[in-house]
Amino acid sequence: MTMSAAEACEIIQNSRGDAIVVSTMGAMNALDKISSDPLNVACVPLMGGAASLGLGLALAQPGRPVFVLDGDASLLMELGGLVTVAQAAPGKYVHFLLNNSTQFSGLGNLDTPGAQTVDFVGLARSAGYRASHRINSRDDFESRIGSILSGPSPVFVELIVAKEAPTLGPAKPSVEMTDARFTRMGDELRRIRSCLV
Repeated sequence: MTMSAAEACEIIQNSRGDAIVVSTMGAMNALDKISSDPLNVACVPLMGGAASLGLGLALAQPGRPVFVLDGDASLLMELGGLVTVAQAAPGKYVHFLLNNSTQFSGLGNLDTPGAQTVDFVGLARSAGYRASHRINSRDDFESRIGSILSGPSPVFVELIVAKEAPTLGPAKPSVEMTDARFTRMGDELRRIRSCLV
């Protein structure tokens, strides 16, 4: 059975130790519901930039694990980030891709272009990630997370997750975006800096 984004994030959260976690879009929404760790940073409004932001943090903190929780549509916006991460080869970098074949999951649920044909694991492997995995179920993820985290880095892990029900539609055509949505990343990065100094 396909796991939910919340289930995937729960497994990641329970395995993170002292890792910095960079999340974006649907992964960010799921992680926000279960963790307020001071080493979390939301990569919004920088859609597509989670891998690169995580790389910068990994290079600045080489002794600390960095987990990136990316989305399929977000990653497609910045595929070059895969090559940059692989070339830099940070020693404790885990790139999780929550793939639900959907943009704006839980909001408008638009289909991700190329969702049925893109091979994200193959892209990561071709870019030079030292390991890449595709995981389709919660049980499989729970059984493999330990070996993934102790294996070679950088590592790419595609997690196939279920689509959430949309909340937008004719009865509710939009959601209000507060200014905090656009200052959050900076606020969280300043908080991380104060925790690491």
